[in-house]
Amino acid sequence: KIAKEREWRPTFLSHLSCSCVLNWIIQDSWEIIEGLRGGLSNVQEPENQAGYMLKKRKWPMKGWHKRFFYLDKGILKYAKCAADVEKGKLHGCIDVGLSVMAIKKKAKCIDLDAEENIYHLKIKSQELFDEWVSKLRHHRLYRQNEIAMFPHEKTLFHPHYPLTSSPTIPDSQSIRKMLCLQPFTAQCSLSLSLSELSVCEAQLLELNHLLRSMEVLHRTYSAPAINALQKQDSCDGSRPLVHQASNESRASITESLSEFFDAQEVLLSASSSENEPSEDDSYISDISDNVSMENFSNEVENERLNTGCVENGGSQEQRRCCLPSPSPNTSNISLWNILKNNIGKDLSKVAMPVQLNEPLNTLQRLCEELEYSELLDKAAHTQDPFERMVYIATFAVSGYASSYYRAGGKPFNPVLGETYECDRPDKGFCFVAEQVSHHPPISACHAESKNFIFWQDVRWRNKFWGKSMEIVPVGKTHVVLPGFGDHYEWNKVTSCIHNILSGQRWIEHYGEISIKNSNSEKCQCKVTFIKAKYWSSSMNEVEGAVTDHKGKVVHKLFGKWHEGMYYGSPPSATCIWRMNPMPPDYEQYYGFTKFALELNELDPLTKALLPPTDSRLRLDQRLLEEGNVESAEVQKQRIEQLQRERRRVLEDNHMTHQPRFFQKSRDDTWVSNNTYWELRKDPGFSNFDCPVLW
Repeated sequence: KIAKEREWRPTFLSHLSCSCVLNWIIQDSWEIIEGLRGGLSNVQEPENQAGYMLKKRKWPMKGWHKRFFYLDKGILKYAKCAADVEKGKLHGCIDVGLSVMAIKKKAKCIDLDAEENIYHLKIKSQELFDEWVSKLRHHRLYRQNEIAMFPHEKTLFHPHYPLTSSPTIPDSQSIRKMLCLQPFTAQCSLSLSLSELSVCEAQLLELNHLLRSMEVLHRTYSAPAINALQKQDSCDGSRPLVHQASNESRASITESLSEFFDAQEVLLSASSSENEPSEDDSYISDISDNVSMENFSNEVENERLNTGCVENGGSQEQRRCCLPSPSPNTSNISLWNILKNNIGKDLSKVAMPVQLNEPLNTLQRLCEELEYSELLDKAAHTQDPFERMVYIATFAVSGYASSYYRAGGKPFNPVLGETYECDRPDKGFCFVAEQVSHHPPISACHAESKNFIFWQDVRWRNKFWGKSMEIVPVGKTHVVLPGFGDHYEWNKVTSCIHNILSGQRWIEHYGEISIKNSNSEKCQCKVTFIKAKYWSSSMNEVEGAVTDHKGKVVHKLFGKWHEGMYYGSPPSATCIWRMNPMPPDYEQYYGFTKFALELNELDPLTKALLPPTDSRLRLDQRLLEEGNVESAEVQKQRIEQLQRERRRVLEDNHMTHQPRFFQKSRDDTWVSNNTYWELRKDPGFSNFDCPVLW
């Protein structure tokens, strides 16, 4: 099986013994380093380690750079050179005890997933690689044992450092000893009374409490306080969105990131590197509360919010406001047992329990990107091409807003041939999607209205790094405005879900969207989703610029992808989009927006018009929505087995699956064949010839 996947020649395999092949496979795979087992143990204090390693460069730059690393009692510090470490000019600090560690022996790579960042390290020499792995193992066990002994002190502020000095920087004498390859030993004799120790402990606990409260200093093991932010960020409809910004100015837009898969052994080279302080770092500037709202489309907003609403069903005019059952409790699921053998691998082929899903699938998620389709309507009625680009760019950002509250669950994977339609007269568009490929998974969709045409085919690459998972969409999104002959296309950015195994899960998006009008070179736009920095509390920030054909900036954009977007310059910037208010009790219902709540709604009138392949008829998804988790799991396994059997039949007969409503274009992308809505109208899907999917 492995030989087939890697396309090894039979003549090559015939010269290899089984043990040789297995050894090669093991060396070429990621190996997770196990941590402390069985509670407290007597771990000898490790010797310090210092030296140079290669580290994946800061996003958005490509490749590797050389950095000096200093490992002291489970804390790995790094800087440009040894002198900078001695002076305290650190680029970063990693608590090895709180990180998931994985190694790839053949490539001599070490990965440390420290929740807020993923650190990719590489060593050229096999001897140094073995030495660093050995030291990191020892220090990791020592640090984890220390955390077990002092559970209230598991921060980077190490108990071995004096409180009067910087807690993350060793003293100069220690560094000089390390540079001379002398082991650093701390000799200290304490003779304190019991009362003095009690006072000391109380002061340390108080200090620790203060440090935990200062989120701006570090976000090592604390995710954003989402529940608190939600109350603050939710729009009440009666006031304009006021952008929350930091105090420093922002620099120019980052260069294009169209190519950042540069390392063969690490798929996600740019997106998986952590941030370091640098001269080009910048922040969104302050803007005052008197933000102009004149150009905001209040008419479209009010029309959308005035849509009728009923509980759990109703006609097309009256849509449900909540799901039949709240999301299930997933605290009893051990994700570690599921994912521990899949470090650095694609998770699309890993079976997950149904409790980890939300009652929507990927095809419906694609439809969610049209929640704010009024931005496209507005663009279709805007004469100025640069302002049209502003609305197109804002629409591209708005598609990420609903993910802010959705880090806790994953959508169902569509089976091959599955379809989904969404006919929304109230929003003026009709949407259809189909799963056109299973391996690799490819979902294609198409939407039309009198103002725009929208389509895309999306392919995903994802990697699990120990505490976080990265998702990189591959493909382009297209929007055509027939009234102007504009054809816009753009890429998507990387998404990362943090704290997969424990703690508060949270999601961030980072990368650059490059938007071009293929029918005109008059203007283009670049929008940058800024990766969160652990030394700043500012998150989810987006900035962009619309430029003319000479590269001159015509409009500036800024905002937050989960709040709203502005264009112009403070203090007179114009708010062009803001996220809709969340429905009541959304935390109990998978964090769904009002639009997401309506996507899987199935009333008798609509059911009679759907093909049997529509996602709303999928049993496991429907049972999960109704709260019947056990039956949903049974149906999920049955549906997956049916798909395997259909694939086997096709392979045995040397046949390939042919999508019904999409076809391949000349550029190898999937586009609509424009037959779905005609077939739906006449003769309908009652006698539709299709495989049994569920």
